[in-house]
Amino acid sequence: MEEDEFFGEKTFQHFCAEFIKHSQQINDGWEWRTSKDCSEGYMCKTQFQIKPGTLVSHPGTSAHVQTCLPVEEALELPPDDFEVTETTAGSQVVKYEYHVLYSCSYQVPVLYFRASFLDGRPLALKDIWEGIHECYKSRLLQEPWDTITQQEHPVLGQPFFVLHPCKTNEFMTPVLENSRKINRSVNYITSWLSVVGPVVGLNLPLSYARTASQDE
Repeated sequence: MEEDEFFGEKTFQHFCAEFIKHSQQINDGWEWRTSKDCSEGYMCKTQFQIKPGTLVSHPGTSAHVQTCLPVEEALELPPDDFEVTETTAGSQVVKYEYHVLYSCSYQVPVLYFRASFLDGRPLALKDIWEGIHECYKSRLLQEPWDTITQQEHPVLGQPFFVLHPCKTNEFMTPVLENSRKINRSVNYITSWLSVVGPVVGLNLPLSYARTASQDE
């Protein structure tokens, strides 16, 4: 990473490529997409979560889900089992799409995301706030977490929520300075997503950090 905390689009793509490489190794679902109508590309992932308090029914069992948890295993059940799960959890299973793009204006990555129920109904901003884990809600009242807005996706032209990048440099600078002090290599995308991701339900496995440390 350069001494300046800002970085160009090529550096952004390099970090994304390294991030996706590890994602493929652990089957974490991240991929790189490009648009035929636009030269820009972006990193993306789709995951399913269960809203708090939803009852998920499996044959002979029942479970009360208290937090937003991935439900990939439930969605991989055989057709008959999945039908039971979908009937019981139904509209409480939420599909999240996370897109990481490069902001030329701020020269930092930007996290765009949207969420919808299985029947296609989108979640409103109020629903997004309600889905935030309690341990992050106090932080949402402070900067930079008070900058979540809804904007048009710069590549897809569709409405997405976005964590505005105006404060990214502010909270990333200490991370980069500390890594330089201890002479440790970091992947900017990994460090940044580790900070902003959990606030909107996106958690990174610890292996991403270990991989960044080893790639020196």
